[in-house]
Amino acid sequence: MSEKKQNFLQGTALLAMATAIVKVIGALYKIPLNAIIGKQGFGYYSTAYEIYSVLLMISTAGLPVAMSRMISQVSALDHHNQVRRIYTTARAIFLGLGITGTLLMTLFCRQLAAFQNQPDAWAAIGCLGPCVLLICIMSTFRGFFQGRSNMLPTSVSQVIEAVVKLVVGIVLALVILKTTGSVALAAGGAILGVTMSCLVSSVYLFGCFRKSYASLPAGTDTPASFGKTAKQLLTIAVPITLGSAGLQILTMLETKIYMGQLLEIYTQSAADTMRGIYGMTQTIFNMPCAFITPITISIIPAITAQLTLNNDLGAKQTEESAARITGLISMPCAFGLAVLAEPVTALLGGYSGEKLALATTLMTVLGISIMFNAVVLVTTAIMQAHGHAGRPVINMLIGGVLKLAAVYILTGNPDIGIVGTPIGTLLCYLSICVLNILSINKLLPQAPKLVSNLLRPFLAAAIMGVITYGAWFALKYAGITSRLILCAAPILVGVLVYVVAAVKIKVVTREDCLLLPKGEKIANLLKL
Repeated sequence: MSEKKQNFLQGTALLAMATAIVKVIGALYKIPLNAIIGKQGFGYYSTAYEIYSVLLMISTAGLPVAMSRMISQVSALDHHNQVRRIYTTARAIFLGLGITGTLLMTLFCRQLAAFQNQPDAWAAIGCLGPCVLLICIMSTFRGFFQGRSNMLPTSVSQVIEAVVKLVVGIVLALVILKTTGSVALAAGGAILGVTMSCLVSSVYLFGCFRKSYASLPAGTDTPASFGKTAKQLLTIAVPITLGSAGLQILTMLETKIYMGQLLEIYTQSAADTMRGIYGMTQTIFNMPCAFITPITISIIPAITAQLTLNNDLGAKQTEESAARITGLISMPCAFGLAVLAEPVTALLGGYSGEKLALATTLMTVLGISIMFNAVVLVTTAIMQAHGHAGRPVINMLIGGVLKLAAVYILTGNPDIGIVGTPIGTLLCYLSICVLNILSINKLLPQAPKLVSNLLRPFLAAAIMGVITYGAWFALKYAGITSRLILCAAPILVGVLVYVVAAVKIKVVTREDCLLLPKGEKIANLLKL
């Protein structure tokens, strides 16, 4: 039985649909969770996730990319025995990293919580520990499928994760809070739902993998040795891991810095509450950013296969198409969240008064950051696909250091406080964005025209932003008080305006549409 593969945009579409479902389920999870365990409990939850993200990044940031790139390369040459060798080698490395990360989080949960200035977060950190190993196992399977340009198992497994996390996490948080009355333990129960979701998803991926691995043809090539394959994997993975993990470590240090600065001004309870509000705005910020990840996952094997077959023009066209789709998704989200920060945080966070004012300011700055973060993700993937994994690392570290410096200076000012943290995030992504584009123009012999391909979605989104803000202001001026109407109605207006503007400005090309199922009909309908 042959394995079904997808082209770049089809794979992106599959992963994007899964992401949309996951984000809807995630909202159904985090919003009531915020109500159950409160701002303080959500702060413990966020702290655990930050530490987990660092260990997860060290374990999985580079290897899935390396697997995907190497498997795509050898698959294009029909070297099926080497595909098997890459998988078995990556599996051994993943298991070692996963076990180490799990032991660190579970055995040193109290020390890690104290390091983050939130000692009561220990239960959440400990319950999330086993997830590191499970994610490593899942990443082995996903890296294999992505290298084979089959995004379906990854997409389905993401939805399974979200559903299990929703059910188990909410139930455990409610039961533990009712039984013990401890917010810290309830946050740990919510986190345990994440661990259970990873376990169920791992079982599903293993079932898919067994069928796909068995269908690999009996290759005639002689595979490289375990040592040589491991060296190739690590040569690609280590620079990516160093950059990504370094940025995550800087983010963890950022939390320690701004919490330390806030505690010089406010009480522990007040600082924890501000941390919880910022954590909620970060959750909203991460929603649109998550839709860019499917693009990066899909383009690395696509570009790698084209370069392996010396199709430089095809690689450039894929890169420019990726830039257009990135702009198409990220630009309206950036403008929309920036101009609708108040109604969005009021509805999703349930804030009012001073808390709403703070959430609005935080969300506005983070909203602007979205477009730069999106470009950073795609330009990093383009360089990785071309074998330039080291340059994005340097650029990320420069941006990370700039972020820490800005956060330290700004959050120490009582007039700015925690608002200095998203300002640091904006400066970080803006600087990395500029450095990545300059690096691509210098390193690639046929560099894609990124800025010109991002300009049209920017213009369409700017038009949408102005009209959307006007719609919200008109409703507010008319005396509408319903949070749902104040949020949903301007968003609906914005969607309609953006669709019209995007079509008129021709944000998407005919060639992009032809990569989709029934693409010719779609292109004709849009008059492209």
